[in-house]
Amino acid sequence: MKPPLSIALVHDWLTGMRGGEYVFEAITEIFPRSDLFTLVYSPGRVSPVLTTPRRHTSWFKKIPGIDKRYRSLLPLMPWTIGRFDLSGFDLVLSSSHCVAKGVRKKKGAVHVSYVHAPMRYMWDRYDDYFGPGRAWPHTRLAARLIRPHMQKWDRETSTKDRVDLFIANSTYIAGQLKEHYGRDSKVINPFADHARFSQPRMPGRYYLMVSAFAPYKKIDMAIEAFNRMKLPLRIIGDGQDGAKLKKAAGPTVDFLGQLSNSAIADIYAKCRAFVFPGLEDFGITPVEAMSAGAPVIAYRRGGVLDSVTDKTGVFFDEQTPEALMAAVQKIERGEIKIDEAACRAQAARFSRDKFQREYVAAVREAWGAAGKPLDILDERISTGWAGLTGNA
Repeated sequence: MKPPLSIALVHDWLTGMRGGEYVFEAITEIFPRSDLFTLVYSPGRVSPVLTTPRRHTSWFKKIPGIDKRYRSLLPLMPWTIGRFDLSGFDLVLSSSHCVAKGVRKKKGAVHVSYVHAPMRYMWDRYDDYFGPGRAWPHTRLAARLIRPHMQKWDRETSTKDRVDLFIANSTYIAGQLKEHYGRDSKVINPFADHARFSQPRMPGRYYLMVSAFAPYKKIDMAIEAFNRMKLPLRIIGDGQDGAKLKKAAGPTVDFLGQLSNSAIADIYAKCRAFVFPGLEDFGITPVEAMSAGAPVIAYRRGGVLDSVTDKTGVFFDEQTPEALMAAVQKIERGEIKIDEAACRAQAARFSRDKFQREYVAAVREAWGAAGKPLDILDERISTGWAGLTGNA
């Protein structure tokens, strides 16, 4: 009798449920009887699916208040992720936006890494996090000193002997992997929970943003644009730039904080259009907006080009208040009219089922390319997931 296939699932940290965590949840659903490895784990903040696998966390858990302080340990993360013992696992499936893809597999094991972004703090988003005015001087100095070493580690852990197959979450990220790592990748886009957005569309006067308050999201630019246009903008979310953004907001900008999924769905359904001014790796919120039938106003660069089309949104080409204002005015003046049905149809292309089937097919391809018997993998998949491999 053949021994069961041992699988390790790896994610950077699990301290809440955002786009990357929902993707990891979907992967875990396919391979539920696996071991889960992550630097920091907050069971009360993640879905039940992510509480069932056997869990392994790092020594970070011994630090008081680590749930809120883990990002300050970025310089130690490469070393720490490499300390996980994966010597007993035949298949490693990582979900990485920072260091998860840097785990060490045993000789002969297969590692498939789904990348939401290369280590964004140290590559293209460095200035967004550590540029002038973005961090304390001592933090900026430390980041500048460690950046070359972090980039070197990131490249060294992206070679073929460490990662058998890269999966990028967008065409844009596939380009980033090629540029930074010299590696080709498959593109498998994330998904939205379309059942949340089935209510009728009843557009009102306000525009909407749903976002973490991080620098690269360009919420400050949107606030300036809507202040100047004196049009209503509602913003759902919170984050590190909250105090500064609220101080900059005029009387037509409302901050709604964190809301329930049902409340967010209701606001999506009633917004005039969804505003997406940042350069994103993929961006699931535009898909959610389209699923609710709402048009998207987006910066024409990044992962959003995989989801939004000229039939479902309005693009602008410069990250300036003026460019965003011009795009908004096209909707205000009725120059561009977006069909609700077209938005919902486009969003439907990004489903959980489609993601899981494409992911299974990619893992099978990598496993087979390594000369491994597919029947062992297929048996593991079929016992853990409702989607049969033969239909993947």
